[in-house]
Amino acid sequence: MSTITVRNVTHVFPGGVLAVSDATIEIRAGEFVSIVGPSGCGKTTVLNLVAGLVDLQQGKIDVAGKPPRAGRGDVAYMLARDCLFPWRTALANVMLGGEYRGVPKSDREARARLFLNKVGLSGFEHSYPKALSHGMRQRVALARTFSLHSPVLLMDEPFGALDAQTKLQLEDVLLDLWTAEQRTVAFITHDLNEAVTLSDRVIVMSARPGRILADIPIDLPRPRSVRALQKDARYHEIYAEVWSWLEQSLLQAHMI
Repeated sequence: MSTITVRNVTHVFPGGVLAVSDATIEIRAGEFVSIVGPSGCGKTTVLNLVAGLVDLQQGKIDVAGKPPRAGRGDVAYMLARDCLFPWRTALANVMLGGEYRGVPKSDREARARLFLNKVGLSGFEHSYPKALSHGMRQRVALARTFSLHSPVLLMDEPFGALDAQTKLQLEDVLLDLWTAEQRTVAFITHDLNEAVTLSDRVIVMSARPGRILADIPIDLPRPRSVRALQKDARYHEIYAEVWSWLEQSLLQAHMI
C-alpha cells in the first residue's frame, strides 16, 4: 500500500503558467524516493501539494489514505534553509515542533536531546544558531525533523546550500537516521549523486510543465555508505541511467 499517492495531478499558477502536467507518483510505506528534474519543473510544487500548502486543482492526492492538509501531525517538512529561530538554542529549536503539537515538555526535550546526539551535536544543546556553522545548523534542522513522530517526511533540497564535504557528511547522517527509523521520504534534489546514494527509487521529471519521465529503481544493497558507493560499478551504471533521462529533459528545455 502506498503512503503517498499523486495521481494525474495538474497545476496551473496565476497567469496561466502550467507548472505540473498529469503527474502520477506512488511512494510506498518506508520508501525513500528522490525526485529530480530541471529547475522550475514543478518538483517543489508537487511537494507543496502533498503537504497541503498549495490547493489541489486537478487530479488526486492521498497521504496515508487521507487528502493533503497543512499542519498534519503525520507529515514533517524540511526545507533547504534551516529556518532556525535565532533567539532559541539548538535544543529549543529542535523542541519547537513538539511544542506546537502539544507534546509534554519532558518528552519533547528527551527526543530533542536524543536526535541532537544522533546528528553529532551532543554538547551543543545550548548553543544559539549564530554560534553554529551552516552545516551544524542543518544538523539541528535534521534533528528537529526526525524528533517529530511524523512517519512521512517531505524534504526539499535540505543539503543544497552546503559545501561538498559537509553535504557528504550529512548524507551519511541522514542514511543512518532513515535506516533506524524507516520513515517514508519524498526527497527533492538537484544532485544526482545524492539521489542515487540515498534512494530506493529516483523519479525524473521533465522541464516545465513537469511530467514524469522515468521511475528508476535503485537496486544497491543497504545499509549504504556514501563514500563506499563511489567504488561500486553498479552505482555508476545507475547514475548514468538517471543522467541520461535528465539530459533528455534538459535538452527539451534548451538548457544545455
